[in-house]
Amino acid sequence: MLSSEISSHDYSLLLLGPRQTGKSTLLRSMQPDLEINFADEKTFLEFSSDPNRLRGILQFKKPRTVFIDEVQRLPSLLNTIQALIDQDTKRYRFFLSGSSARKLKRGQANLLPGRVITYSLGTLSILEINDDHSLKEMMSYGCLPGIVTEPNVKLKKAVLTSYAGTYLREEIQAEALTKNIEGFSRFLFTVAAKNGQFLDYSKLASQSGISQKTGTRFFEILEDTLIVRRLHSFAVSDLRRLIKHPKFYFFDVGVLNGLLNNFTPSLDRIGGLFETLVFNQLADLISSIGATARFSTYRTDKGAEIDLILETDNKNYAIEIKGSRNVGPSDIRTLRRFCNEHKKMQPIVIYLGDTGLEKEGVSILPLLDFLKIVASDLSIGV
Repeated sequence: MLSSEISSHDYSLLLLGPRQTGKSTLLRSMQPDLEINFADEKTFLEFSSDPNRLRGILQFKKPRTVFIDEVQRLPSLLNTIQALIDQDTKRYRFFLSGSSARKLKRGQANLLPGRVITYSLGTLSILEINDDHSLKEMMSYGCLPGIVTEPNVKLKKAVLTSYAGTYLREEIQAEALTKNIEGFSRFLFTVAAKNGQFLDYSKLASQSGISQKTGTRFFEILEDTLIVRRLHSFAVSDLRRLIKHPKFYFFDVGVLNGLLNNFTPSLDRIGGLFETLVFNQLADLISSIGATARFSTYRTDKGAEIDLILETDNKNYAIEIKGSRNVGPSDIRTLRRFCNEHKKMQPIVIYLGDTGLEKEGVSILPLLDFLKIVASDLSIGV
């Protein structure tokens, strides 16, 4: 889906996404004339010691398309890229990739507004995965491209279990995002254990043995390095007092399970895992083509809760996520009441069943069916 979007125009682009989501593979498939990879330490040192190196290489090789991988390692280079684009908008097309928005921001990087289109690349969409992969398998090992295509279960587990160590070593320590690696590591595992819950900095920090201020900063690092996503509260005036704490989710169920060293979607875990999978599938589908949408969650001080509110330019959905093959009257009661009060909302239950059905005016759908509906809403070819 994203590859067709990129191929549809001639603008330069910045592709952001967590590690191992396939950014480099996707951009290489565009067959750039020149590739510069800052993950290679020799290349990084050469460019960081010579601000004019990029101009010299371009003048010598005269490429049309230029792919620069891990651009967050040298944020100042974006100023040179802007100048090159401004000199001649048709001379170069840059493909830039990065896994840390924080590094770019901290480096006071020029994010090239109006000159470069920014895209986000998440994990594989279920729309792109063949039918051989069940939802249970996705809730066990997630949807990273390399994991989905790996047939060996032991290797899947080994890669996902090692993801945290690689992330800490190459993303946090190597980029000097914090000196307190031990504290950050404890915080990372604490956050994993609280995935899908309402965000409480004080509690997360206390359980990690760090100050609340440090915990707040560490959580921002997790967000900026695209490991977790925040889901804000539904922000429409309401007679009830809404609880304003946001929820948060890891970007991939498999990475989450690797951190927890538990790949079994048991009855006590399946609800949270399915909720995480659904949210990420919807968020990745929409962000991959740069569509406009707003996600939020709803909860009152009385405990009434709706898992997910999705508002697009075309339609608005109130979504209950049910990690079961059965949906009863109690599962749709709050949903129906909410949609009666908010007339523009369409009530949806996403469940583990295989067949779409309707109950008391509520559409009850498998995840795949709802993804197809949203894709159609946004005019995405599937």
